[in-house]
Amino acid sequence: MSHSRLFQHEPHWLSANHVLLKTLPYDLQSWLSEPESLTQRLRNQFENISVQVLVEKQQTPFLTEWRILHLPEQRYCLVREVVLLSNQTPLILARTVIPAKTLKITQGNLARLGARPLGEILFSAPSLERKPLGITRIEPNQWANDLQITAPLWGRRTQYSICGQPMLVSEFFLPSLFL
Repeated sequence: MSHSRLFQHEPHWLSANHVLLKTLPYDLQSWLSEPESLTQRLRNQFENISVQVLVEKQQTPFLTEWRILHLPEQRYCLVREVVLLSNQTPLILARTVIPAKTLKITQGNLARLGARPLGEILFSAPSLERKPLGITRIEPNQWANDLQITAPLWGRRTQYSICGQPMLVSEFFLPSLFL
């Protein structure tokens, strides 16, 4: 069973405070360290933001995802991978891993997102907590072949908590975001 429609294997993550972050171009640093909703920031800077769902199903997450979420191995979670677009131009790839307890505490709202951006629900939760975890750079040959990515992409991984229940969100920034 494939763990991802985005990449061939789990990215190697560096600490969110890694010194490398400060050497990156300012525009990229800004997106990697954005403390608020990426969806809202996209809407402020681009037109016609939409979500294309690549996969949204119960499956086992990557090993490090289990560990961060403090789940037993082989535990199924809702895994959602999407592309955020502006006028059909892809800007951000995202992967979200939501354990069953987190789905339950949100009364299933996170399980029924469809083409709605996660940020619409996540950043409206009064009990939301955010913990930046890491950054990564993924080379073109590490992405799923059907994505046709030709340049290295940077990404970030964040752990969110709603009413004390965790979830992971990884976001990867496409070159079209910086044009």
